Amino acid sequence: MNEGDYVIGTSLGEKIDFSHKALTVIELDLSKDQSIVDCAKVVTELGRGIDIHINNAGVLLDDGNLNINIEKLRHTLQINLIGVIDLTQRIIPLMSAGAHIVNISSTAGILSKVYYPDYPVYKISKAALNMFTTYLSTKLQGKIAVSSVHPGRVRTSMGNGEGDMDPEEAAEYIYTTAKTKNIETGQFWFKGEKIPW
Repeated sequence: MNEGDYVIGTSLGEKIDFSHKALTVIELDLSKDQSIVDCAKVVTELGRGIDIHINNAGVLLDDGNLNINIEKLRHTLQINLIGVIDLTQRIIPLMSAGAHIVNISSTAGILSKVYYPDYPVYKISKAALNMFTTYLSTKLQGKIAVSSVHPGRVRTSMGNGEGDMDPEEAAEYIYTTAKTKNIETGQFWFKGEKIPW
């Protein structure tokens, strides 16, 4: 925002401890279809062209059991994939030419890295998200760039506070990638470097 950007953020509904004249926060729950519809409607009514759209919401519901829990799979896919696709498709008509869609993914979704059977539901959701990135990049070729970004092993509640970097550091890498002009569309990035699917 210090560079003159206007930010439209989303929240599950919890009160956030930050405010700024260039920030609007909208309630959004990707597990609920109507919430997605309502959020997109509010964004549309704001009447602002969108240059960067970042899909950052996600859950990890695996509990260590190596069997795939179908209910957890459905819930995870709704938030990590289906809700992302639904919201993104509603936002695309508002996006400027040369804009950038960034999907926050994970190296857990890399097909060549499935040599540990842990947290299969999360891995499935991120592999599918990566496919959405490649599909959308082809569909929007020459109009809007689309990227997947691995944020790293970030010290958050999702990982029980374990990881290699603080959220601020990960956010800086995501921000830098999102703002990169003429980025090669349809690629997977980590710290500004392309990584294999």
